[in-house]
Amino acid sequence: MSTRSPQALGEMDMAPEADCAPGAPHPRQTATLFGQTHAEADFLDAFNSHRMHHAWLITGPRGVGKATLAWRIARFLLAQPIEEDGGLFGDPPPAPDTLELGHEHPVYRRSAQLAEPRLCLIRREWDDKKSRFGTVISVEEVRKLNSFFHMSATDGGRRVVIVDSADEMNVSAANALLKTLEEPPKHAFLLLVSHQPSRLLPTIRSRCRELRLGPLSPEDLGRALDAAGSDAADRSDALAELSAGSVGEALRLTNLGGLEAYHDIVALFATLPRLDRAQALRLAEACVGAANSDRYELTLGLIDRFLTRLARTGAGRPPIVEAAPGEAALMLRLSPDTYAARDWAVLQQELSARAQHAKAVNLDPAALILDMVFKINETASRIAR
Repeated sequence: MSTRSPQALGEMDMAPEADCAPGAPHPRQTATLFGQTHAEADFLDAFNSHRMHHAWLITGPRGVGKATLAWRIARFLLAQPIEEDGGLFGDPPPAPDTLELGHEHPVYRRSAQLAEPRLCLIRREWDDKKSRFGTVISVEEVRKLNSFFHMSATDGGRRVVIVDSADEMNVSAANALLKTLEEPPKHAFLLLVSHQPSRLLPTIRSRCRELRLGPLSPEDLGRALDAAGSDAADRSDALAELSAGSVGEALRLTNLGGLEAYHDIVALFATLPRLDRAQALRLAEACVGAANSDRYELTLGLIDRFLTRLARTGAGRPPIVEAAPGEAALMLRLSPDTYAARDWAVLQQELSARAQHAKAVNLDPAALILDMVFKINETASRIAR
């Protein structure tokens, strides 16, 4: 529920939030949304033409601004008078041309504090006893909507629910939400953030109107990083390449030294097919131990990204921007044609599956990284013949 006592608000400020990327401001506190003008325009067009759907599915890659858009829409809806209120002498109010709401607006201030009584946020909860987030959005969280709609109805006006992310609902929670989607209360709107809409029940998808967000351009990514207080905006071209246009992923790469790590990976693979084993061992050993778990995940992701870029190069789509010095020439050498592209694409899928399995069974990180590097070297040797 969004309504909290002062004590609860104080506790909330100290607890981690599942819907907030590490090192980034929470979407409700993000003032500007970059690079998604089409999605905002589509929503405003529906609002102004009185074709408003009661449920909106906001989709796209992780970290491109879906939750920020959901909060902008929620504040906008709560601040706008409902149609039957009319304007002076019954005239309709002028059609809004932006979702922007000033920071001093009461709805903005209350929403920023999770104290807006007509707004309900459904997400994975933090477990103080276990010091971790719940693995799913439980049915108990979704059932809170019953009391939310009952209490908020006394205030009149619109009511808005944000589910972030809808992909994380378990089956029982999804079925409980479906009942609300099928019979929504009057003036109620549901905003479902989804990174992988294919994981949702088809019946949920069919009852929502979709707003699709795309990856950010290097320019928009740089502006978003600057707005988030990151000092990596001047490296936005390389970050856009490695993050696939995701602000969240770009911030993660920045905080974990991702660009430098990718430089090391490119330098290692520049020795292929005569692999520098000492250099490979240093890469693997840097991923060992609980303290290096983030580095381990980062390295796996960057190797996967390197292989994807190799396959695309051989298929005639080389990187437009180098993410590391010498990368373009290396890609062309290792993946000169469509035959090589096929080999790299097959290997990328194979190693991705192996990485998922290795993490599931807690395989030694160094062993997995070395095994992956050796298989990459074998493929490079075969292509070079």
